[in-house]
Amino acid sequence: MKIEIKIPEVGESVQEGLLSQWYRQNGDRVRKGDILLLLETDKVTVEVAAEADGVLEILVREGETVSIGAVVGTIETDAEREKEVESAAVKVRQGDASAKKPESPPPAFEPAGGRQPSVAPADRPIVSTSVRKLAEEKGLDVSKIKPTGPGGRITRGDLIQYLEEAPDLVPRAVPSREMPGEARPAEEDAGGREPVARRAIEPSAGKFEEAVVRKPMSPIRQRIAERLLEARRNTAMLTTFNEIDMSRVQALRSQLRQAFQEKYGISLGIMSFFIKATVAALKEFPEVNAFIEGKDIVYHNYCHIGVAVGAERGLVVPVIRHAERLSFAEIERSISEFVRKIKENRLTISDLEGGTFSISNGGIYGSLMSTPILNTPQSGILGMHRIEDRPVAVEGQVVIRPMMYVALSYDHRIIDGREAVTFLRRIKECVENPERIMLEI
Repeated sequence: MKIEIKIPEVGESVQEGLLSQWYRQNGDRVRKGDILLLLETDKVTVEVAAEADGVLEILVREGETVSIGAVVGTIETDAEREKEVESAAVKVRQGDASAKKPESPPPAFEPAGGRQPSVAPADRPIVSTSVRKLAEEKGLDVSKIKPTGPGGRITRGDLIQYLEEAPDLVPRAVPSREMPGEARPAEEDAGGREPVARRAIEPSAGKFEEAVVRKPMSPIRQRIAERLLEARRNTAMLTTFNEIDMSRVQALRSQLRQAFQEKYGISLGIMSFFIKATVAALKEFPEVNAFIEGKDIVYHNYCHIGVAVGAERGLVVPVIRHAERLSFAEIERSISEFVRKIKENRLTISDLEGGTFSISNGGIYGSLMSTPILNTPQSGILGMHRIEDRPVAVEGQVVIRPMMYVALSYDHRIIDGREAVTFLRRIKECVENPERIMLEI
């Protein structure tokens, strides 16, 4: 019996996705629960697992756009193979001379010299066909590349990072029909979706001539672009700035870090202070936690805080629901769980929906100041930035303090400038005086 491998439903708003990667090859034996493929939609990436033991047949190659419910492969189950073998054996026993010798089902592990099992040994990295081909073109040994993909798989990003961190690495020569010194055009991988610039060495000048690279935007990147343009077109966005003295928070974290870790089993981060401060400010200024819907203003009596996280395929904003009910430890656990889901490509549509306000921390990348763009239909977003020691005036004296610039972008149609400025000042007051927001320890 053949079991169809179908693209699963991942949310009402998602109709199609990109078959980004096959983790197994055509003809491989797979076990129930083995991850077979990676689907990339405009919101999340989803891993699809095998529903039964059997032999994999791939019908749709990597890089193809597929609709929800589409059949992209099949699994010929072991039960069907055993039935065929038994049927052939019966014919032989009945003296049917024309009966063919029954084919024995493929063993889980074959002897040396035979076909190797599809599951890679522990000392061999798991690499998709397209990534392996790219590595061969670049003359790279995949065993030297550190995998970051699910199940210890080497992704295209791992390979690119390896090349960037080894600038002196010279790719081995690849046979070609081009004349020496002639620039080669961009080549596509087996999936036909990510052209890789091929550099040809000019023997006379000893220089690299780099071709132009063109590749299609991923579904997630397309969705990000659409939402950012939508925010610019359909809102009256304005940004106000302030700065926060982080001395008290840093001192409190240093003082309570070990006790917090021992009691809750998780580190005390900075984000939980800002989420707590934001909740306090949202309760005081409900317009910042509201949406415009047609000619109505929709207020929310709860705080679903979206936290922007940079992922390999683009920015995602998972939502911490009912942040007003959560302790510092519960907020930190929620953030940690989202980060883990993103790394393992297990983020779901429900993790991203329903936010009423967002926070973006560009400081982890070194940003000193920026203007965050609204995550529509939300009316406000807080931008955090790098903590930097700066001279400031305190009680008539110039002292050095760890300072952070913060930015609040807001929809001026619903939020007036006075409310926006006061809202940001309230966050500043809470963070500079963390005793105002109870720390449960």
